[in-house]
Amino acid sequence: MSLNVLNETPFADLLAATRRSAVHLEMRDQYAVGDEAEDYAAFLRTGVANADPSRSFWPDWLPLVADAVSRGVVMRRARIVSEPVTDYIRYEYAITVLNLQAGEDVRWLSRRQAADLALPGADFWLLDGRLVQFNHFTGDGDWAAKERTDNPVVAGLCAAAFEAVWHRAVPHEKYTV
Repeated sequence: MSLNVLNETPFADLLAATRRSAVHLEMRDQYAVGDEAEDYAAFLRTGVANADPSRSFWPDWLPLVADAVSRGVVMRRARIVSEPVTDYIRYEYAITVLNLQAGEDVRWLSRRQAADLALPGADFWLLDGRLVQFNHFTGDGDWAAKERTDNPVVAGLCAAAFEAVWHRAVPHEKYTV
């Protein structure tokens, strides 16, 4: 994989430079990133997700999405999940309303329906069909590392994988957990 200096550029700057499309494929059933820990623990206790856009990581993320969408960037997020879903996926599903309100289009695909698809080994973002950011997580679901590449072969693999998932996936409003 050909990595370049874009690895040092903040993701927000990369998204700000995006002109056409930003797609995100998520394939884990559990994430344990620190900025969600408090809200997720409360969800486990109460069964109610905090969809307050001023909480957690949302004040940083939502303006980035809204800005990109206002520039004409199409933002799509697809999630491959095991069924029945984990508690984390139920939480993620409940807070997805904020992604939608900011302008992302979100779809869900059962892992069984993705079994015959060729997929990269890590979650990724693909910006303008040319720049890939792979997100690596620990076994427990916490952030481990990111890698970026503008290798056209890798970008093509990720684009094809995302489109295959997107074609089969169920729009958020029609998916039930």
